[in-house]
Amino acid sequence: MNIYFVCTGNTCRSPMAEAILKSRNLKEIEVKSAGLFAMPGSPISQNTKSVLNEQNIDYNHTAQTVNLEDLQWANLILTMTSGHKESLLQKFPQMADKTFTFKEYVKGNDDLDVFDPFGGDISTYRETFKELSKLMDALEKNLMED
Repeated sequence: MNIYFVCTGNTCRSPMAEAILKSRNLKEIEVKSAGLFAMPGSPISQNTKSVLNEQNIDYNHTAQTVNLEDLQWANLILTMTSGHKESLLQKFPQMADKTFTFKEYVKGNDDLDVFDPFGGDISTYRETFKELSKLMDALEKNLMED
């Protein structure tokens, strides 16, 4: 299965989610990330890098913009917020059947947004890492059941 994580700038949440999932070394799972408004080639944020290093997750990343080729590659598109989902589907309505907010896909609840740590201190990024890790546990469980 090919999973595509999408956020705003592809420097905090989506690359963190990508790194977490890749670190789990799940068989037959490929993962990429991108941002709706990314500046291609930008590095991940320093705090994202620091949190991943604290967790011993080795990760090399430069920001990418969402593109049709990667959307077509993906079996599952997981956005970090409902706003990201809406923006993506306005531009690519043909992707509706495989596009969900991350929380919508794994939890099915009303709180659909992963907290954005952008501009926050390291503890804010650690909280986002914890939130994404819990969501990743649920995603992994869902994938193993399918």
